[in-house]
Amino acid sequence: MRIRINWQTSLALTGTVLKYLSVPLLVPLTVALIYREAILAFVATIALTIAVGHALERLSPMPDLQVREAMLFVAISWLAVAIVGAVPYVLAGWGTESTLAHPVNALFESMSGFTTTGATVLGEISLDRHSHAVMMWRQLTQWLGGMGIIVLMVAILPELAVSGAQLVQSEAPGPQLQKLTPRIAETARILWLAYFTFTVVYIALLYGLHLAGLAPNMGLYNAVAHGFTTLPTGGFSPEADSIAAFSAAVQWTVIPFMIIAGTNFALFWHVFSGEHHRFVRNSEFRAYIAAIAALASLLAAILYAGAAPALAELGGVTEGILENSLRQSAFQIASLLTSTGYATSDFVEWSSTGKIVLLFAMLVGGCAGSTGGGVKVIRWLIVFKVLRRELFTASHPEVVRPIRLGGNVVDEDAVRGVLGFTFMYLFIFAVAALLIALDYTRTGGAMAPLEAFSASLATIGNIGPGFGFLGPFGSYLEFPYTSKLLMVFLMWIGRLEIIPVLVLFTGGFWTR
Repeated sequence: MRIRINWQTSLALTGTVLKYLSVPLLVPLTVALIYREAILAFVATIALTIAVGHALERLSPMPDLQVREAMLFVAISWLAVAIVGAVPYVLAGWGTESTLAHPVNALFESMSGFTTTGATVLGEISLDRHSHAVMMWRQLTQWLGGMGIIVLMVAILPELAVSGAQLVQSEAPGPQLQKLTPRIAETARILWLAYFTFTVVYIALLYGLHLAGLAPNMGLYNAVAHGFTTLPTGGFSPEADSIAAFSAAVQWTVIPFMIIAGTNFALFWHVFSGEHHRFVRNSEFRAYIAAIAALASLLAAILYAGAAPALAELGGVTEGILENSLRQSAFQIASLLTSTGYATSDFVEWSSTGKIVLLFAMLVGGCAGSTGGGVKVIRWLIVFKVLRRELFTASHPEVVRPIRLGGNVVDEDAVRGVLGFTFMYLFIFAVAALLIALDYTRTGGAMAPLEAFSASLATIGNIGPGFGFLGPFGSYLEFPYTSKLLMVFLMWIGRLEIIPVLVLFTGGFWTR
């Protein structure tokens, strides 16, 4: 049996990605110098990325990407970046009681960061034990992974522009790639420019609240740290209480930016180009906003009626308090629907009715072309339209009825792709939940079905928090290392939308 894929090309370009990863590592290194903290972990990681990157590049001096090589490159690049991203955690925690000193915990945290999942093995005590530099690296991994590492490489490296469309399609969240300009590299630059601009504006607003006295603990460090994790819908926070640690003014400011992050960034480009009608006419965006409004309204009514007796210091008491009910509901729905994972209240203490609403939000996901995770709104629209068509054609078998979105006919191959993805997503989610529950039981623990399902959904959907001990102020530390490695795999395939990773495990990918 002969391998018919040029894997050297894929590894060589992975080396290029690793080499350039040394540049963002300068950010936590600078933070360490400012706060007079240890720098060895970051200096060593920078040296490692450059050395390994150069070594891999030598495998293929003139890489030429075809379809399969591109898919392999995207998949292994994300895995390699997560592995390298874990190195500073291990080195910084070496010889200490740090949770991240263990390689599996470090890999879990790194993969969760780059895939913008937001699941963590750090608890309240663990967060306090780490330096400003380590925590800033943790935040920065989410910002790098939000719009996409490969999209960034396509934007800045001319050697990737030739195969850019295939690369971006393999990495971009959603079933379709919308080219904003004839050149894919220019499209990638536009997307990253919009992403960068929103991040800067958001950081300025957060720090402005601090200067105005409306957010006493939102200093420059916290403003930058949360700027790095809101726009990528990541959810990591240096604060153990997440956004509950900040004032109501901060919480109201975060909500619209989470919604922006879950919106197709291509729509913003059209608006900046004077095509304002694109927002109104886009069926996915209308469904996205409608889902947020409907679920937030329903949850607000539940909270106002007194179904959330959470701790008062975390802003959880909402019974009879209209503003708090509206804020808590809007925040949690926006956070979980877009897969951000921030929290302003311990929703583990909420009623079963409130949790069910949140579970629905977790299943929806953001828009295609956004930084949000989950199944994506556009896929659910197509699934519902297919179901409606099947019901109609059951009584009218002679009628040919195409699927339409926004007045345009959706190609039947695209419809089959959406149905196939949705089935695989739900199947893997269910099997993984069973494996997680069995593995937890094997170690002598007991896990409720809702906790197992939420652990699987939170990782494959890149959402972060779940229910039970996985709540918004909880941790994944209790899981055995085998389950953590399974969830690392779930986060990996969830971020790349399953196909680019699972196809690597088929014989036909390598030999035909």
